[in-house]
Amino acid sequence: MTSFKQTAKLLGIGLAVVVIASGCASAKRAGQAATPAAAAAPTARAPAAAPKTKAGESYTVARGDCLWCISEQPSIYGNPFKWPLIFKANKNQIQDADLIYPGQKLSIDRNASAAAIDAAIKHAKTRGAWSVGPVEATDTAYLARSR
Repeated sequence: MTSFKQTAKLLGIGLAVVVIASGCASAKRAGQAATPAAAAAPTARAPAAAPKTKAGESYTVARGDCLWCISEQPSIYGNPFKWPLIFKANKNQIQDADLIYPGQKLSIDRNASAAAIDAAIKHAKTRGAWSVGPVEATDTAYLARSR
């Protein structure tokens, strides 16, 4: 029993570190799946702060934001599965899609083709779990395919 308690404690600490480090605590609510695809069902959320868009072209990252959360805002795309469009438009300043930082000014692609949108949604749905650490190979492949 002692080893089970120790394991549970370590897992709890590890999960807390991942949630804090991800910069997307709002997407890691208790009871929500680790993958964005499984979290597609609407959930109750606190009212969002005023959109930080400037002429529909950019967004300034706030504390607790993640690409998934930004993309789902009605003033951005209104669809969290379109987050790869933001990732692609800002590949010069986002090395890991799981890590964005408060104060970053992100470009919002308002002219994406239907094919680009379809590719972004497909990537978001098949990417796998969010994780802090090495950049996911699927993200690298997505950026390479969508040049």
